[in-house]
Amino acid sequence: MAFFSVLASLALEHLRPLRQPLPHYQQYSRFTQWLEHRFNAGDYSHGAIAWALAVVPVLAAVWLVFVLLDGISPLLGWGWNVAVLYFTLGFKYFSDDAERIARLLRAGELDAARAQLGAWRGGDATHFSADDMARVTIEQVMAASHRQMFGVLLWFVLLASLGPVGAVLFRTSSILARRWAGTRGLFGVFAQRAFHFINWLPARLTALTYAIAGNFEDATFCWRTQAPAWPEPEEGVVLAAGAGAMGIKLGQALNVGQDAVWRPELGTGQAPEADCIDSAVSMIWRGLVIWLVAGLLIVIAGWVA
Repeated sequence: MAFFSVLASLALEHLRPLRQPLPHYQQYSRFTQWLEHRFNAGDYSHGAIAWALAVVPVLAAVWLVFVLLDGISPLLGWGWNVAVLYFTLGFKYFSDDAERIARLLRAGELDAARAQLGAWRGGDATHFSADDMARVTIEQVMAASHRQMFGVLLWFVLLASLGPVGAVLFRTSSILARRWAGTRGLFGVFAQRAFHFINWLPARLTALTYAIAGNFEDATFCWRTQAPAWPEPEEGVVLAAGAGAMGIKLGQALNVGQDAVWRPELGTGQAPEADCIDSAVSMIWRGLVIWLVAGLLIVIAGWVA
């Protein structure tokens, strides 16, 4: 049932992708802001309590609804899995953003591309060159594919006996790790450590997927030698493998405002251009097909056995 839940949710997300602003995400963001306001005294233990309050009740509610619906009819339980997966996935609208930026770059509409990229990543892109925008867009779309597709799907499958609990666990942990990064004192440290633990395996399977979908040798070389230098270790694994698989260079310095921000260099080969954005999206979809074929083979093997 897990495989068909994944298949149905991916088809639904592709045919009717969610569009920003996402009401459920906005509501959860307000809830996390309230928790931070109430609990952030700069202590590690307060961050751990706030994380538990932000995650555990949501997981319990999702699991309880699944148990009740599945008890009435397995078809209702399956429908709940599909619905929750649909609302926790979100790669399609990010891939659409990336392809839109690629079109603007090819058309020479750099200001519009900067505005689109700035709205997506939430930072200042006014001084980005065309090469900068291509690099950052590819980084963003690779990171989004991991955080909002591959990681969600893996944890859903790992905890499939609990319904969609795994998908919600990954997404809520990812949101909290990003939202509470850099908060006062040690408040956000527990969220960072929790997501590091939850994200360790998904990041490496995503990197392996990119390697299989692209240049395997270069992807694994960049993964081993370059990923540790990236500020976020698991994101470094994903981006280094993706850059190596595509034969392009990511990272490097960026002009943010009036300052140059140094970032480690990832990948090999050429500097990316607008067409490489479309190639990155294509590689990610190939990776998804690899996951679906592997899942189908496991299902068939189960039937034969």
